[in-house]
Amino acid sequence: MPVPITPFEVFVSALLLQAGYNAALVAIGAGLLGIAAGAGGTFLFLRKRALVSDAIAHATLPGVGIAFLVMVGFGLDGRSLIGLLAGSALSAALGLLCVEWITRRTRLAEDTAIGAVLSVFFGFGIVLLTVIQTLSQGRQAGLEGFLLGSTAGMLYQDAVVIALGGALAVLALVALRRPMTLVSFDPGFAAALGLNTRRIDLAMMLLVLAVTVTGLKIVGLVLVVALLIVPPVAARLWSERTDHVVLIAGAVGGVSGYAGAAISAAAPGLPTGPIIVLVAFALFLLSLAFAPGRGVLAAAIRHRRFQLRLHRRQGLLSLARGEPIFDPLTLKVLRREGLIRPDRVPTEAGRIEAGRALVDERRFEVARRIHRDDPLSHRYDGLTPIAAVLTGDEIAEIDRMLAASATLRRGEAV
Repeated sequence: MPVPITPFEVFVSALLLQAGYNAALVAIGAGLLGIAAGAGGTFLFLRKRALVSDAIAHATLPGVGIAFLVMVGFGLDGRSLIGLLAGSALSAALGLLCVEWITRRTRLAEDTAIGAVLSVFFGFGIVLLTVIQTLSQGRQAGLEGFLLGSTAGMLYQDAVVIALGGALAVLALVALRRPMTLVSFDPGFAAALGLNTRRIDLAMMLLVLAVTVTGLKIVGLVLVVALLIVPPVAARLWSERTDHVVLIAGAVGGVSGYAGAAISAAAPGLPTGPIIVLVAFALFLLSLAFAPGRGVLAAAIRHRRFQLRLHRRQGLLSLARGEPIFDPLTLKVLRREGLIRPDRVPTEAGRIEAGRALVDERRFEVARRIHRDDPLSHRYDGLTPIAAVLTGDEIAEIDRMLAASATLRRGEAV
């Protein structure tokens, strides 16, 4: 009696590309699509035009319905993926042109134009799908899979088309990465260099359109937007450099698509698109928690370190001025560094550090008066060593001024 294969074993087989040709092609295609979507969506994210992808995605639905009706009308197979993708591409391009026209020719803002185009095109597409379902040829068409994605009925040819589409999108992204980076950050500088910013913007939109159309069968038009936005947002938490963000976003998107397709192969009853998006969201949560620069954990560690430095500084100033200390955290910090004894009396090291802190404080009081209208006066946070802000000559001059002031006070006292 054969041993039943568990879903986990199917998942591992899909990850290792051993779950059949179609499953392997779907995984590779989804991975390539994720790379293209993550990397391409980065430029859209940096350009602050992420919502445009939403309009493009929803504008594909009428094209799917019209392409099906046209192919059926000519006696062809209405479920041909190439025909459906061609129809969705034309419809999405029309939606993109509508957004551009409304933005340029009217006083409406881009978000208003996106909302109008998105709702009208999507509503028209739903009407077309409803009409198609009433036709004898349309009842088994499976066009609803374009809403949330579906790979269960995907043919070998369909998987090849998606894999090739994802690969071409990646190649186009590599070729255009430099001009798109310039336009994303500084369109004025890009124009000064002789670049046609409008054409580059259009190329960026066409790349997003290609990724959107290619991903319809796997992710679905409702959720393909998430694959364009979530990986760049996750990548932005890890780096400040554009090239690194693009690479990380492509990696997050690729892993999401590949792992999501493998999970879908292990659980064929679940829609593919939501699984891929959930994997991407899980990677985003990991980035949000553990990214070294902008993650929650790193921010909490930085806040704690700042808090400890602040309490140490205030405690030293209190020791130098002979003021009592009551704050438990301040006492804990000073005791841990051996600056005070358990009875709150400062140690020799504590008196030395307290004297240095007080001298620095007085030095910066003089520096603020000297540089009153200079940005230097705002650079001192009370925690930065004076040598990191002022030069040695400046410190020596301030020390001479402090010594002269102290001599004058002693003379007045006498």
